Amino acid sequence: METSVPSSVPSSGGVPAPADPSPIRSVPLALALFAAPWGFIVANGAYAWVTRSGGSDGSGAEALALAAAHPGLYRLANVAAMLASMLMVPAVLGAKRLVGDRSPKLAFVGAVMMAAGYICYFGVALSGITDVAMAEHGGPVQDYAVVIDNSQSDPSTLWVFLLFVLGNLVGTLLLGLALLRSRRVPVWAAAGVLAWPPLHVIGLVVGSEWFEVTGAVLQAVGLVVTGARLLAAPRPRP
Repeated sequence: METSVPSSVPSSGGVPAPADPSPIRSVPLALALFAAPWGFIVANGAYAWVTRSGGSDGSGAEALALAAAHPGLYRLANVAAMLASMLMVPAVLGAKRLVGDRSPKLAFVGAVMMAAGYICYFGVALSGITDVAMAEHGGPVQDYAVVIDNSQSDPSTLWVFLLFVLGNLVGTLLLGLALLRSRRVPVWAAAGVLAWPPLHVIGLVVGSEWFEVTGAVLQAVGLVVTGARLLAAPRPRP
């Protein structure tokens, strides 16, 4: 008596390999990937220009002096950082969508950390507009500087700066690794995203903002390629 093999089971007895679904296109998330990183190029470029002859915003007094000397560029740097921080939230969600099932845990952790960090950075950049207003208004500059220092070192707000640093450096590193492992983008594009954390740290150590500008440009190239790949993904089924 002959028995037939069910059609749902391969005749070879093997188990079919699970499909590797392609990411689903999202035009809004792809546009965020195109736009977000360029705000940081403007912000870092403006800050590099105003500090080209020295100066920093490491303390309240230094921030006020910098804002008084270059109010226009200082304001531009902070506004550009605020806009870029808002756009980075959907941008990292777009990168996570592109990674898909190829490195989901790494992409999830990196995207969550980056989104949280840049939400915090929006608040940090917003406080820079207050520095400009104080510098342009004039008055007890030393008292203003003490207020700025105290507001940044207060335990109730210190976590904002710490979370930004964590998301900006570690989150970007994890998301870049997820893009690299997923092979959804070229290796050089993932390397561009990965270049931001070390170049940012190097710039802080040597005291030159131009390292951050270079890192921002490389990261922008990597994220734009990520957005292009997401835009070229299949459309969602009706």
